[in-house]
Amino acid sequence: MLSVAIDLAFALLGLSLALTLVRVLRGPDVTDRILALDTLYVNSAAMLVLYGLDLGTGRYYEAALLIAMLGFVTTVVLSKFLTRGDAIE
Repeated sequence: MLSVAIDLAFALLGLSLALTLVRVLRGPDVTDRILALDTLYVNSAAMLVLYGLDLGTGRYYEAALLIAMLGFVTTVVLSKFLTRGDAIE
């Protein structure tokens, strides 16, 4: 039962990644593209966690945490750059 749920989650996350990539490429505004990139980071971290669950190892959780942290910092910096025009004070 768990393997079926993980396979379904992989399929749905793959679909989500594809749709988010379309939004990154075709986003009508820069803010839409930044939000799509943030969603892409979250989906990638979730995909790594699922992969770790599928293999039964904990190696991929740290990589998922690292991707989530870098994605958050990148989103904050890009948003700051958009509002102020300068990312470093």
